[in-house]
Amino acid sequence: MAVGSNIRTYFNGAWHDGNVAVMRAADHGSWLGSTVFDGARFFDGVMPDLEAHCARVNRSAEALMITPTVSTQDMVAIVREGLAAFEATSAVYIRPMYWGIDGDPTAIVPSLEATGFAICLEEIGMAPAAKTVRLTRTKFRRPVLEDAVVNAKAGCLYPNNARMLVEARSRGFDNALVADAMGNVAETATANIFMVKDGEVFTPIPNGTFLAGITRARHMTNLAADGVAVREAVLCFADFADADEVFMSGNMSKVTPVSEFDGTQYQVGPITRRVREMYWDWALSEAV
Repeated sequence: MAVGSNIRTYFNGAWHDGNVAVMRAADHGSWLGSTVFDGARFFDGVMPDLEAHCARVNRSAEALMITPTVSTQDMVAIVREGLAAFEATSAVYIRPMYWGIDGDPTAIVPSLEATGFAICLEEIGMAPAAKTVRLTRTKFRRPVLEDAVVNAKAGCLYPNNARMLVEARSRGFDNALVADAMGNVAETATANIFMVKDGEVFTPIPNGTFLAGITRARHMTNLAADGVAVREAVLCFADFADADEVFMSGNMSKVTPVSEFDGTQYQVGPITRRVREMYWDWALSEAV
């Protein structure tokens, strides 16, 4: 891999160095937003849950009414091939993606006959273990399946997330704790959310307004193996204001402790530290 290059792109059956152009102006994904993607991680020589992320991008494509064209197993093999050009010590964000190419006679519905596919590998460092974030509320909410494709990891959902982040940052915070259509907590603008109260761990119950993430599920499995059950429940903002610990769960950083929610301060508590420790222990036990 060329010195200074930190991106590789798989497109049209081959790997290329750099941020290769993959869409055309008239592609359905370019002008009507029929794009889906997923995100996995390579770090410390491991690729935790890569197969699950590749399987999910295929499900996302089907939810957005475009045809997935690469099997999960083939996608994993392609990623492994592309990663061989990076140093073993690199931290890489793995993004497989699909998009619609043609439309039906109305132009609105993507054609099932032609789907674009690419994988982007980009060097992005893991967040420091000591990193914390501060949360606030936002006036923007998570949509429901009746008005958005919330059962897919779709690019068209992310402008709403961006509005949440911009609003939070305008108030001096890092991220937003976001409500669903009913006013209950769903997740943050960028990740799933957990809270701890009196030694019990809680997370919002999946209700069709947000993706219950792969990393979220991994934390729940690890906690259960450690003798700690996680309760999926309807949670409100007051529950988080009354919590002892709060942490975010997402693929980009895996575990991110929350230090504040709208004036309520939290310490990085023992369960949050244990969740991070268990995730890394599990990930490093996985062979590449």
